[in-house]
Amino acid sequence: MVVSVEPHEKFKGVYWVVYEDGSKRLATLNMDPGFKVYGEPLVKYKGEEYRVWNPYRSKLAASILNGLDYIPIGPSSKVLYLGASTGTTASHVSDIVGSNGIVYAVEFAPRVMRVFLENCAKRRPNIVPIYDDATKPENYLSLLDEVDVIYCDIAQPQQAKPLADNADLYLRKDGGILLAIKARSIDVTLEPSEAYKAEMSVLENRGFNIRKVVHLEPYDKDHAMVAAIFKKCR
Repeated sequence: MVVSVEPHEKFKGVYWVVYEDGSKRLATLNMDPGFKVYGEPLVKYKGEEYRVWNPYRSKLAASILNGLDYIPIGPSSKVLYLGASTGTTASHVSDIVGSNGIVYAVEFAPRVMRVFLENCAKRRPNIVPIYDDATKPENYLSLLDEVDVIYCDIAQPQQAKPLADNADLYLRKDGGILLAIKARSIDVTLEPSEAYKAEMSVLENRGFNIRKVVHLEPYDKDHAMVAAIFKKCR
C-alpha cells in the first residue's frame, strides 16, 4: 500500500513512492494518464498519477539509485535522446521535462521505432521522433534547434564519438550530457574499466568536463553512466 509520494531531494520532476513497509521506489508524474509504456505500476496519489520507474529496465533510474548526483534533465529541458529504443527511459524523460520541455528522440531500428511511435511519440506531444542514424547527426539538422542536454544509449563499438558529433551541432555551451557506456558492445576482449576509460578519454578530448561516473550493477552488468558538461566553444 502506498503511503505517500514525495519529490526527490535532488532532481526536479523525479519522485519517491513510499510504501507502507517503508520501502521506496523512483517514479515520474505520468504525462499520459492511464497508459503504461512497459508494464510499469501506476500509482494514484492526491489526484495525480505516477509511473513507478524500474531501474532494471532503465539505466537512468539505475544511475540515480547508484549515486549519480548530476542529472542535467529537468522540467522544461530540451533533450536530444540518442537511442530511444521502445521508449522505456525516454518516456520517463518525457514525464520529467513536462509540457514545456521537448525530447528529440533518435532511433534507427525500424521495428523498434514502430513500437516507440505507438507507445510514446503518438501519445506524448513533447516527443519528436526522428527515424535516423545517430552517427550521422547532419541528417536531422532541419528537425531540431539547440538543446540543453544529450542523453546517449547506443549499442555499438563507438559510443562517445557519436555523442560528441551530435554535441558539436546541437548542444549549447555548458549543456549537459549523460552517456550510458555498454562495455561489451565496445570490445568483448577489453576489461569494462578499460572500455569506460577509453570512452571518457574521447569525451575529454572533445571538450567535455566529466562530472561523475557511476557503475550500474546490480541493475546492468558491465555498464556505466557518465555525466559531463560541454565546455568547448564553437
